[in-house]
Amino acid sequence: QVQLVESGGALVQPGESLRLSCAASGIFFTMFEMGWYRQAPGKQRELVATIRGGSTNYGGSTNYTDSLKGRFTISRDNAKNTVHLQMNSLKPEDTAVYYCNAHYLIRPNVNYWGQGTQVTVSS
Repeated sequence: QVQLVESGGALVQPGESLRLSCAASGIFFTMFEMGWYRQAPGKQRELVATIRGGSTNYGGSTNYTDSLKGRFTISRDNAKNTVHLQMNSLKPEDTAVYYCNAHYLIRPNVNYWGQGTQVTVSS
């Protein structure tokens, strides 16, 4: 079975940092583009960042929503089948459920999601 398990969500104050993690199993990890998406209450799910498998242990090219560049960083460790999202200078508008995604680029219809982890930014 394919499993994506997120962790690291928490309640934090504005300006603080948080690191989310996603552990993948049941897939040939390096063949998948990994990504983070988020969904705030009453809003549609939106892209945060993606990272390709690459030819090294630490992945290839990345893609970010422009408004999040400079604050959020995606990374992966192919030896550990994990992907991370470092979030700095958090703002209340970052409050959302954050989801881990695995996308098989060779067969674009193959797409997996984790259950999500809650991030709340509030004073």
